[in-house]
Amino acid sequence: MKSNRRYPKAASGPFEAPPEEFVDQEDRTIEVKPYNGLDSEFEAVVEMYTEFDPSDRAQGIPPKKEPRVRSWLENLFDDDCLNVIAWDGNTAAGHSTLVPDGDGDHEVAIFILRPYQGAGIGTELTRSVLGYGEEHDISKVWLTVERWNHPAIGLYEKIGFETTRAESFDLEMAIRIAAE
Repeated sequence: MKSNRRYPKAASGPFEAPPEEFVDQEDRTIEVKPYNGLDSEFEAVVEMYTEFDPSDRAQGIPPKKEPRVRSWLENLFDDDCLNVIAWDGNTAAGHSTLVPDGDGDHEVAIFILRPYQGAGIGTELTRSVLGYGEEHDISKVWLTVERWNHPAIGLYEKIGFETTRAESFDLEMAIRIAAE
């Protein structure tokens, strides 16, 4: 299936694929790694989402209650999606996923736990998931973001996303990460 979504003509990047380690702006050592299916990883990400601040939820995600979080993650952690987790020791500080949209493109979602926001983790996690996607031959990625979420919009623009649709409460942004 061919998408009718607009993408920038020029590719952004290259982006480094995980694993990677960096020191965030709060002097914490953060390790970004692909999800590898361990029960302990799954439980840590469930815990991250059950602790998620309700004001940080957008477009109905992540779900609020633990059973719904588990079901939602089981869908995201299937073989069709690519998932990257930012770790502060054994604590999942952030999660990003690339989800196929049925048109041959991928939607990206990025979530950072409130105590880790504003420390550069979102930028590194986004770059890392794009690198992971590039490594898996994904070239077109899009997202939606609430138009009043200026920090997220600034982050996405800094990385290379461009606004492709601005007709509602949400902006649609897209990036090309590999030349076709």
